Amino acid sequence: MNSKNPQDFARGHQTSPKKRKAWLLGMAGILVGSAAVGVVTNVVQAAPAQREPLSQTCTTPSPRMPGQMMHGQGMMMGMTGETADRHFIEMMIPHHEGAVQMADLALKLSKRPEIRQLAAAIKRDQTREIAQMGSWYKQWYNTTVPSSGTINHRGMMGMRNMMAADLKSLENAPDFDKAFIEEMIPHHKMALMMSSAIVDSDRAEMRNLSRAIVQSQSAEIEQMRQWYQTWYK
Repeated sequence: MNSKNPQDFARGHQTSPKKRKAWLLGMAGILVGSAAVGVVTNVVQAAPAQREPLSQTCTTPSPRMPGQMMHGQGMMMGMTGETADRHFIEMMIPHHEGAVQMADLALKLSKRPEIRQLAAAIKRDQTREIAQMGSWYKQWYNTTVPSSGTINHRGMMGMRNMMAADLKSLENAPDFDKAFIEEMIPHHKMALMMSSAIVDSDRAEMRNLSRAIVQSQSAEIEQMRQWYQTWYK
């Protein structure tokens, strides 16, 4: 296809699961590498979707969350099969680590029991998933998940570095609970985008993980949206 029209590109990638996976992984890389605020809203279908501005979910977009997504642009573009699974783990582990760090802050600073309960669930679930992905990586690729050193993994380090700055800003936010929701919703949506890209993985373990992430984090997004609308009208 010679057309550069984005709509033509999207239509050309809706019919093939392999091409669809490559498109989604590429989009995940682009979103990690840009100041993206909204991502897919119907990730269960694992198809290219319109972007939903955070302003439709919360009243005010987070001023800090885009910084977390500024590295790794295009790292997963065009990947399928074994390569897609491997790079998914390499990118999702630091992404989960960021959520766990945010949850730790909420357990310490939140004034609302609802937020603290959510934070405890996020920490429990994503810590377990980090350990599981690390175990699979070691089993399947006979090595540990890389943290730095090569050009392909600088985006991971960049994500971690930016997350450290974002955590400091969140810690000092005048209304912690409001800022927490404004940051965690787009963070969860990025996980949904990435998980949708492996929904048709050749590995049953990865397909099951994808479904678990989509199910749990979609429910948490909806809960946070409801709280935000109730508390910050």
